[in-house]
Amino acid sequence: MANKGIQRKLKVIFSADVNGYSKLMGYDEEYTVDKITAYRDTIALLIKNNYGRVVDAPGDNLLAEFDSSLDAIHSAIEIQRTLKTENGKLPDNRRMDFRIGINMGDVLHKDDRIYGHSVNIAARIENLADPGGICISKGVHDQVEGKLDLGFADLGPHSVKNIEKPVRIYKVLLNQGDTGKVVKSAKSKASIGRWIVVTAIALAVAVAGAGVWYQQLEPKLEPASMDRMAYPLPDKPSIAVLPFENHSDDAKLNFFASGLTEDLTASLSKAPDLFVISRSSAAIYKGKSFDFKQVAEEQGIQYVMEGSVRKEKDKLRITVQLIDAINGHNLWADRFDRRAKEIFALQDEIVKHVMVELQVELTQGASARVASRGTDNLDAWLLKIEAHGEFATFTREGMIRARELYEDSHNADPNWARPLAGLASVDWYEAKQGWSVSKEASIQSGIELAQQAIEMDPDEPQGYQTLGNLYALTGQGERAIALRRKAVELAPNDLAAVAGLATRLKDFGAEQEAVKLFEQAMRLSPKHPWWVPYAYGVALHLVGRKEEAIQSLKKAIALNPTHVLPQAFLTAFYADLGRIEEARKTANEVIRLEPNFTANRLIRSHTLHDPVKDAKFRNLMHRAGLPE
Repeated sequence: MANKGIQRKLKVIFSADVNGYSKLMGYDEEYTVDKITAYRDTIALLIKNNYGRVVDAPGDNLLAEFDSSLDAIHSAIEIQRTLKTENGKLPDNRRMDFRIGINMGDVLHKDDRIYGHSVNIAARIENLADPGGICISKGVHDQVEGKLDLGFADLGPHSVKNIEKPVRIYKVLLNQGDTGKVVKSAKSKASIGRWIVVTAIALAVAVAGAGVWYQQLEPKLEPASMDRMAYPLPDKPSIAVLPFENHSDDAKLNFFASGLTEDLTASLSKAPDLFVISRSSAAIYKGKSFDFKQVAEEQGIQYVMEGSVRKEKDKLRITVQLIDAINGHNLWADRFDRRAKEIFALQDEIVKHVMVELQVELTQGASARVASRGTDNLDAWLLKIEAHGEFATFTREGMIRARELYEDSHNADPNWARPLAGLASVDWYEAKQGWSVSKEASIQSGIELAQQAIEMDPDEPQGYQTLGNLYALTGQGERAIALRRKAVELAPNDLAAVAGLATRLKDFGAEQEAVKLFEQAMRLSPKHPWWVPYAYGVALHLVGRKEEAIQSLKKAIALNPTHVLPQAFLTAFYADLGRIEEARKTANEVIRLEPNFTANRLIRSHTLHDPVKDAKFRNLMHRAGLPE
């Protein structure tokens, strides 16, 4: 039996909201409320003048209905052109850009309100519109085509929540020069780039021929909020590769899963037209409950990749999926079943072919070809992964163990460059810390190993990074910086490459450029390791931003409370500002951490290659109460 209080009608639904409304409220709540009230009154008047009716206006949203598609679009165009003029009078941080979506369909009327799928679709279409733009459904487009002095861009089918079939969307082209034009797509450079990363990865997985490709048309994930992004969304495709999980009882597969994550991240990071969150930032989600919305908002990215490995008897299964967190879509997922002895062949299919010639071609050759891992020996690869973990402890015991593992990895595959570069890194760090029997012998050994690694694989950045570090120990600043620049050229999205170059610039007098690069590195890795804010803090102090320098060192200490380095420099920074009580309190913590600490020894191992600067920091530490 029909409910007499509810009526069904065919209507054109108009949905609008403000782009970045939460951020505007954060700037100035009272101003934003006053401005949106004034804008809403303007919108309501223009809707009424075009024979429409405002149904509801909660918060920054506005819902209206029309009997005619032409009236709805006329209204939308007038609104956007009027608001564009008004926004032109305001500073950028005060602008209030509305997005408008228009759909046509059956709606339920009750108590002057409207309900139904058609209303929901209009809201979804609105989310696809640009700030200051208009998007419409195919039904509306078909009604107005040829009847208006404007053009359209066919954005293709889009999935809509709880609707079985995708909805075809058109963008209204508001420039008069586009009159009568219907183009296939009006994608921006950024959206083209996002298509590139999705297509490249998807095609690579399809090439593997082992999984069952499928598109999941219905979004089942809550979309991430652009307003809640911790960082502005980059203007190119942005992705985080989450740690692959081991779903079996075989502990050895932990290294395999970790290595797969690392290599996928490294391969994607080498493409300059992509923005890739570093492995260290993505690692914080390992073993924890999270949703893709949270990851996207915390890291400031659009795409999230995750996967798992499972071993059953002599079979290995790897699953991978790619999520568009902003639109709440599972873009693709695939499953690969292989015999365990074919593990590395499968790795090649997933990693080596993801960004091969296709990526170079789609980005007009702007990006370097993604380097292969360089080995087909699974044992060598797993040993290298374990060695890197030991090296990253930055302890004397960790370096001893890392050297053993890198040597084992090299013995397993003597033709692979990475273990040699790893051994060179151990030589560098032991020489830097004074742990070598002979500093000069360690530096020479490291230089020879790094040069071998570069000769073996000229496209592998780690050899250049390490060789640059070794030349820095000998005081050859220009040579060291040139090598670190080469590493960044090969891996422009790699945290270690970018922050490492910044560190060398800081050490050899180019502090201003160093500060900019540190900031770039920290954006690449919002959850960066402790040594990045430490080195950034030193660079900030050198350019005169002394209060910021203190805050950066405090962040480094919070990330690693047991390392003496940021604590020691913090004593110097406090002393330099005359905050002697804080300086002495921090100096006591330094002595607690390292009872045999001396300022001379620290400055020798962390020299700025400038006697005046080194002497200043050494004297400041002494003034704070640290032994010379």
